[in-house]
Amino acid sequence: MRKRTEPVTLEHERCDAAGSSSSGSAAAALDADCRLKQNLRLTGPGAAEPRCAADAGMKRALGRRKGLWLRLRKILFCVLGLYIAIPFLIKLCPGIQAKLIFLNFVRVPYFIDLKKPQDQGLNHTCNYYLQPEEDVTIGVWHTVPAVWWKNAQGKDQMWYEDALASSHPIILYLHGNAGTRGGDHRVELYKVLSSLGYHVFTFDYRGWGDSMGTPSERGMTYDALHVFDWIKARSGDNPVYIWGHSLGTGVATNLVRRLCERETPPDALILESPFTNIREEAKSHPFSVIYRYFPGFDWFFLDPITSSGIKFANDENVKHISCPLLILHAEDDPVVPFQLGRKLYSIAAPARSFRDFKVQFVPFHSDLGYRHKYIYKSPELPRILREFLGKSEPEHQH
Repeated sequence: MRKRTEPVTLEHERCDAAGSSSSGSAAAALDADCRLKQNLRLTGPGAAEPRCAADAGMKRALGRRKGLWLRLRKILFCVLGLYIAIPFLIKLCPGIQAKLIFLNFVRVPYFIDLKKPQDQGLNHTCNYYLQPEEDVTIGVWHTVPAVWWKNAQGKDQMWYEDALASSHPIILYLHGNAGTRGGDHRVELYKVLSSLGYHVFTFDYRGWGDSMGTPSERGMTYDALHVFDWIKARSGDNPVYIWGHSLGTGVATNLVRRLCERETPPDALILESPFTNIREEAKSHPFSVIYRYFPGFDWFFLDPITSSGIKFANDENVKHISCPLLILHAEDDPVVPFQLGRKLYSIAAPARSFRDFKVQFVPFHSDLGYRHKYIYKSPELPRILREFLGKSEPEHQH
């Protein structure tokens, strides 16, 4: 019996050993598989996540760049469309160009009371109003010589009118476009001229400042003529000089040509920063730079000026003027190029109408920085005026 059971026992032991051996190898295989999966989880997704994040970031950056480019392209198309549309708009509406020339709607400095010139430091100035035509009223400032400022305190318009008959000469000042008779650089010039012993008479054209009416070249010239006649009716034999600045030079030559044709010329004409004619000035103006080489520039921009009746033909007017002419121009003038003032002088100097009169051109070097409206700062200005007008400065007396 022992012999029969021994094999069985041994067989069971072998089976148990085999079973335990097979289960151990299966467990080992299972453990290896688990470790492999764990390694795959650790290595696979962890390395892929940064790559996915980088790809997403790059896509967002590209999207932002694309959106920025699309917005920029829209802006460029809008600017280009506006650039092309403006010439057609001006051609169809010439009144726009006229407003850009006059700029009478630009009132600087703001918030000043033109009825109170003393607020601008002009304590010897009277404000009053004249009426050149029906429905047209123009505001006027009359500044007496500085030596009279004490006597002028509290005086009324009648006193100022009577003062024109004194022995002091008179300057009728015609300002340029934009602003009013109370503009800063204009006020400073009044002070300089007043300190030299001149009466200074200035006004706002119809449509400027507190003057009533609609601007036009004809209207501006008529306003100046009315003021000149008003002064002459009260000044006796005192010299009356006409001083025009910038666009005011166009009004000045229109006025003086008319005065010479009726044989009542002024005693002298002074042109500060003048141009030849409004077409050449418009073509040379810094605002026209972006359109200067635009196809059909003259047709789009210059012809509407002419069709609006605006010429300001200084180059033609000087050929019909018979009185002394002084031209002042700064080399660094950015608004009216210096060469236009020089060209006007070259037209006027040989003209037959000036055969018996002095014509002088005074340039101011660019280093001085007088530009378009600061010639009044020149310490040489009193000497220039004294020598040109052919007499000493008026005596500082009552």
